[in-house]
Amino acid sequence: MQRYFIESKQIQDDQILLTGEPYHHLIKVLRSEVGDRFLCCDGQGMDYLAEIIDISPNTLVCRVIKKTPSEGEPVVQVTVAQALPKGDKLEWILQKGTEIGAHAFLPFSSQRTIVKLEPKKEAKKHARWQKIIAEAAEQAHRGRVPELLSHHSWKELIQCFSEYGEVWIAYEKGGMGLAPACEQSKGSSILLVIGSEGGFLEEEIEEAEAHGAKRITLGKRILRTETASLCALSAIFFANGEMS
Repeated sequence: MQRYFIESKQIQDDQILLTGEPYHHLIKVLRSEVGDRFLCCDGQGMDYLAEIIDISPNTLVCRVIKKTPSEGEPVVQVTVAQALPKGDKLEWILQKGTEIGAHAFLPFSSQRTIVKLEPKKEAKKHARWQKIIAEAAEQAHRGRVPELLSHHSWKELIQCFSEYGEVWIAYEKGGMGLAPACEQSKGSSILLVIGSEGGFLEEEIEEAEAHGAKRITLGKRILRTETASLCALSAIFFANGEMS
């Protein structure tokens, strides 16, 4: 069934008012009519089965048939801190990471990050990335749209480690395996830190550990940065029973 994210202010008593992109997609693309039903999600974990009761030139009036908690949100909240990769790899990570279940994304730059995010283009890129996340969340039947945090420098990133129950930094030269890390984890929120194509400097790993991070390994094979993010995210959810 078609699904759309809406704002809570669009829900008035037992009715939902739709305008903008959802209206255009339902009426112009799907050719929906009075009596057709679809799902809305308020982005706060509640789903609404809605039925169209009135169609005007710019607004759909819908009746709420049923309200239920969303089932698409993992118990463990994993924020993916991703060093900016080259090309459009970040878009792939945002899209697939959202589908898998990431709670939020935090792009950052470390010493080996090649890509430079120009301040003049940051707002435009952020809007595009947020749209990719929102569309992926709808497709995956998520209960909320993952948050896209602002770009951080390395120093800014390590200063926010204390905001998370666990901080895991992937390092190709070894660390604790993901399985034992998940077994020992007591936190419901994890910051998963993934480097860019060049990885991390040893001194960055040591600095991260000094601020409470735990180095982890993703196995004996060297993974591309976009593979590492999605592989680690999937493994964490599998270990926590999210794929059963």
